Amino acid sequence: MRTMMTGAAFAALMLAACNPNANPQKPGDPAPPNPTQTVAAPAEKPVYRFKIGALDAIALFDGENPVKNDNQTFGVGLTPQAVAAPLTAAGQPADPIMLEIHPLLLRNGARTMLFDTGLGEGKGQLMDSLQKAGVDPASITDVLISHGHPDHVGGLIRNGGLAFPNAAVRMSQAEWASIRANPELADLVRIITPKVQAFEPGGEVAPGVQSQDTAGHTPGHVAYLIANGQNQLLYTGDLMHHWILSVEHPDWKVGYDDDQAAGLKARLDEVTALRNSGAHIYAYHFPFPGLGKVATREGRAMFISEAQSAKD
Repeated sequence: MRTMMTGAAFAALMLAACNPNANPQKPGDPAPPNPTQTVAAPAEKPVYRFKIGALDAIALFDGENPVKNDNQTFGVGLTPQAVAAPLTAAGQPADPIMLEIHPLLLRNGARTMLFDTGLGEGKGQLMDSLQKAGVDPASITDVLISHGHPDHVGGLIRNGGLAFPNAAVRMSQAEWASIRANPELADLVRIITPKVQAFEPGGEVAPGVQSQDTAGHTPGHVAYLIANGQNQLLYTGDLMHHWILSVEHPDWKVGYDDDQAAGLKARLDEVTALRNSGAHIYAYHFPFPGLGKVATREGRAMFISEAQSAKD
């Protein structure tokens, strides 16, 4: 069975694996994210702690999303058999196709940042995972949204109010405009409007965090580059969804993308850049905790899970 996969289109990140024996770090290379603890008993919600340089980070499990293998989701226009082939070769289920959901928590000085918020109450497990991690929702100072799909913004609301009452909600201006134009999100808009701070992608949006314009999946989709000294990690949002299909076949159209052509280009550019850079990434829908890099193995792009490498 192949090692897990993921990606993101910015060559600014550097090559280095968490397991120095498996992949020695070259002189001058920045240090990789460093997993320090895994908590994942069968009856518990998983919480995965690691570091980006001196910064504390936590992967927070929210749930699973099984997706039907049809010609409308992954590989739009292809047969289910064609989509199933790389999954079966990797020993993975081909129908349904399994995605996971795990927001990222980051602490930088007095700031506690949450990247995306999961499915929301009654659907996701983010609040349970925060409790397990010892994080009070009221302590979160910034919520950084990659885009406005329900599995990323659903957790902004709890009990009819703000789930994170002391947090600024940050997203791109184009995404905020798209959310406000969606009548299905009217209640969300009403509740979060006083907290929203929209930005133009390309600059620093919080200490140590820069936004990257990755529109295509949605009109204002962004990725977030987290840096501490030479240590960097790219939070990819939904630039890619599946650790095999999105990485091995970034040129396949995806039904989730609002603009399938733009989404394809962003994904293809991302995987190409990652294969060249060895960038460290955090992929929201890859197998928990979604921490790793894209590498070339046997002539093809593959996601290398650093969480797994650290345990091997």
